Amino acid sequence: MTRQVSDFVLERLRDWGVRHVFGYPGDGINGLVAAFGRADNDPAFVQTRHEEMAAFAAVGYAKFSEHVGVCVATSGPGAIHLLNGLYDAKLDHVPVVAIVGQTARSAMGGSYQQEVDLQSLYKDVASAYLVEVNVAAQLPNALDRAIRVAVTRHAPTAVIIPADLQEEPYEAPSHEFRQVPSSPPDAMPSITFPPSRQLEQAADILNAGSRVAILIGHGARTAQEQVRAVADRTGAGVAKALLGKDSLPDDLPYVTGSIGLLGTRPSYELMRDCDTLLIIGSNFPYSQFLPEFGQARAVQIDHDPTMIGLRYPTEVNLVGDAAETLNRLIPMLEPKQDRSWREAVEKNVARWWETIERQAKLDADPVNPMRVVWELSQRIPLDAIVTADSGSSTNWYARCLCMSAGMRGSLSGTLATMGPAVPYAVGAKFAHPNRPVVALVGDGAMQMNGLTELLTVTRYHDQWPDPRLVVCVFHNNDLNQVTWELRAMGSAPKFEESQSLPDMSYADAARCFGWDTVAVDDPEELAGAWDTALSAPRPTLLDVRCDPEVPPIPPHATYDQIKATGEAVLRGDPDAWHLIVQGAKTKAQEFLPHHA
Repeated sequence: MTRQVSDFVLERLRDWGVRHVFGYPGDGINGLVAAFGRADNDPAFVQTRHEEMAAFAAVGYAKFSEHVGVCVATSGPGAIHLLNGLYDAKLDHVPVVAIVGQTARSAMGGSYQQEVDLQSLYKDVASAYLVEVNVAAQLPNALDRAIRVAVTRHAPTAVIIPADLQEEPYEAPSHEFRQVPSSPPDAMPSITFPPSRQLEQAADILNAGSRVAILIGHGARTAQEQVRAVADRTGAGVAKALLGKDSLPDDLPYVTGSIGLLGTRPSYELMRDCDTLLIIGSNFPYSQFLPEFGQARAVQIDHDPTMIGLRYPTEVNLVGDAAETLNRLIPMLEPKQDRSWREAVEKNVARWWETIERQAKLDADPVNPMRVVWELSQRIPLDAIVTADSGSSTNWYARCLCMSAGMRGSLSGTLATMGPAVPYAVGAKFAHPNRPVVALVGDGAMQMNGLTELLTVTRYHDQWPDPRLVVCVFHNNDLNQVTWELRAMGSAPKFEESQSLPDMSYADAARCFGWDTVAVDDPEELAGAWDTALSAPRPTLLDVRCDPEVPPIPPHATYDQIKATGEAVLRGDPDAWHLIVQGAKTKAQEFLPHHA
């Protein structure tokens, strides 16, 4: 049988080691779909319920596997649906390749069915590399460059292939004018390290500081050993941007946890009081949570020179791989003899974890959402992968989940879109089928698209040697994060028409989809529910009815935020008295006597 263009596409993906392609079929990719059948489904086509979910699953796969994620969609509406997931990849710097169909070349420009100007549509989200393939000889270079650029620039790329071209015979580029060959797939070159002079300048700054703070992001995850060594030598505390939550374990006594609006008091105090700042692999955008400008001398390490020096007036910028750069910096660092700064940081961290436990165990109506994650922390497997969604549940993931060594976790960090937790979990299970996965999801995100992806899990869970995938729904019938933002940022009470959600049983729905389920409306049942879910022989959903009035108050809430919330309550917020009581009880736990 003549090898078609679509056959070559899959062959090239196999050469690059691509094992899974997440997508949804349509006639704009009929040629590719047929090629999957001829290739005995190698790479495996993973059918999600929606193209946006396919893109999210590819992002999750790429985040947790450290390999490129690949998604595929038909022309027109299918390609449009991919965009949100691809923007998630772009803003979180994740390598994803989108292969999308287009109307037949003979019909282009004729206002044909599903004809959309995809090059205009994709020119921003796939700005790192975007190409429409119009002859077969383009393909090797187009696919290879799409993958190479995605991996080296940590960005989404896109290849558009018209429907009729997919079914044409494949012809390789020849050695002649206007033909562009391509070398076969190979290992990506690694980024090295900065020159010695810059390393010495950075060491001088860190050595001169007496109160050193380190901020790490996802880019530091492969440099955990080196970050520990730097922290030990400098006596530093380490705060983590949200995407860097799994870049260092939370159970280290000097790790202050998340930073920012969803952050912890120790991280706030670390930045407030430090005189030196080292930023590693992070593009944390909220400079108001960093030291006052001029307060701290600063050094930044990042592999991307275009993203360095953007958030804080750094003196030395080291462009290079975090681990390699730190390996050369560490011998230049002088061990701090005065450990009083480190001791203060550790005392603050110990006090914070005691505060979190107290807050989590406060009574609520019916279940305190903080306790949901606190109980998970007590029993989560050490090799677990945790995905989180956007919403108030993100606060509890950020502050209450104690990430241990070996665990992984992620969410939509910069785009902060609703809906990726469940498809991220699907991608995580295909990346690591031998590891348990937990998705923490608000009921708003669950209604938006999480429910449908339960069917995707049902379809594929038999392929995973470890079938454990737990979806925990924070069931409060409220779009809770926006409700609190209305109060704290807009001085506006909850607007029921936009904020309230229709009630439903997520347990009943999941049971219809073939899941095991546990419904919880009593906090004393939480521990047993997690034990059941984490030991179940199949995917399990926890439907936990939570109190929407437990406030996600940052420990460093400003006077303006507190004033705005008070004004919102006075303007007629529903259930205002309960809101006030829960807020007062929660905040009080920070100031009560502690053992630490």
